[in-house]
Formats: sequence, C-alpha cells, structure tokens
Amino acid sequence: MSELEKISFEEESEEIKDKVISYWTKRSESFSEQRHDEIHSYKRQLWQAEFLRYFSKEDKLSVLDVGCGTGYFEMVLSDFACQVTGIDLTPDMIERGRDLLKRHDSSAKLMVMDAEHPDFPDESFDVVVSRNLTWTLPHPIEAYKEWQRVLKPGGILLIYDAEYAKGFHHYNQEDNLAHKKVSESMDRECHEIYHMLTISSLDRPQWDKEVLAGLGFENIETDLGAGDRLYGEKDEFYMPDRMFLIKAQKSGEN
Repeated sequence: MSELEKISFEEESEEIKDKVISYWTKRSESFSEQRHDEIHSYKRQLWQAEFLRYFSKEDKLSVLDVGCGTGYFEMVLSDFACQVTGIDLTPDMIERGRDLLKRHDSSAKLMVMDAEHPDFPDESFDVVVSRNLTWTLPHPIEAYKEWQRVLKPGGILLIYDAEYAKGFHHYNQEDNLAHKKVSESMDRECHEIYHMLTISSLDRPQWDKEVLAGLGFENIETDLGAGDRLYGEKDEFYMPDRMFLIKAQKSGEN
C-alpha cells in the first residue's frame, strides 16, 4: 500500500483554515514589509534566475501563484512576458499585495481564493507555482488534484516548501533571522498550527513525489538544493529550514 493510499486527510478540522487566516492576518503588515524589502534586494535576481531554469523571459505563459501572500512572485515575474494571477486565502494579504503591485505598475492580478479549491476552468494555466504554502494545507492531496486540473496539458508545477514543523525542534529560534520581528506568541501560534496538520508528520518531499506520481504527473523531480541557491546567505531573509523544490509536469495527453 502506497503513502497515497495510507494517508487520509478527511478528518482534518475545517477550523485549521480559520486559524491560518487569523495568523496571517495578524502577520500581514510585517510580512508585507519584509516582502517589499526582499523584492528590492538581490533575492529578486536569484528568484528570476531560478525561474529561468524552467522558462524564458520571453515566454508568454499564464502563471498561477497559489498562496501568493502579498504578491512577491508577481513582482519577481514582472520583468517576464508571462501573465501572473495570484490567489491567497487571507484577504489582508491580498489587499496589501494589490497596493504593492499598484505602486510598481504591475499588471498581475491578485484574488482571494482557497488554494485547495481554485475557481478557474480546467486547463487555464501553463505554470502553477507556490512558495511556503503546502505545509499549511489541511487537504494537500485535494490541492494537488486541483492544481493538476487547472494546468494545461504539458504544464509544469513548481512547489517550493520546507518541513517547517520538524525544523522548529531542530534549531535555535534565534537562527531564524526571517522571524526576527515575529513575536514569541506568534511563533507559538504558528507552532500550534503545525501540530494540527497531518502533513507536518510526513517525510517530504518524498511523500509529495509519490502523491504526484499517483495522480499521473510526469517528469517529477525533487531538488533539496533549492534553499541553498536562494537562501544560503544568513541575511534578514534567512530561515534555517531547508527549502526544497518539487517540479512535476502534467501529462501532455488531453
């Protein structure tokens, strides 16, 4: 029996999403400020170089950014020819993101929407990308099914995430420089959310790879070096959790 068959998320409480919204609403102001600083740092060039591994600046692609927060990827991709749509469950994040994009004359669109239930027609996007989202999802398999649904045949999925729940126990919180301005009470609240989520206990990204294969994705790759490329330097954006990348491609058959 595979991990896909053994693990069930049906009992996950719907209260988790309410807690996630509450947490990120309280963090939205400081989070927005940090993303603003990050977009005006060398990190923007690092992320652009990361995406250039998979498509060029001239490719006129439709991109869905799930869990877009305050529009960081939208700004990273603003120099590309692609059209980006970002969705996030937290209204405050979307509101602040729209303000950020407006100030920078970005044409990207941000919408309040559940990443597990994206309200788009089948085969709407060439690329689906996410950063630091999957660990927050009560029903990640359903999300992967939906992201597969909205991808065009041959489209690619790029997931950047980390085992944040496990890392919480393995390093000194003072080493988490990206959380310097996050209060102890907010850290505890985040930790409580970790413990409510089944995905926090899984062996990732191996589990994700197996799930995606079971759903019919092709050319699945996991890259444990993504965090070293993007966040190897101990600056104000540094987190000791090792970010990984999962790349997968939807079957080219209709």
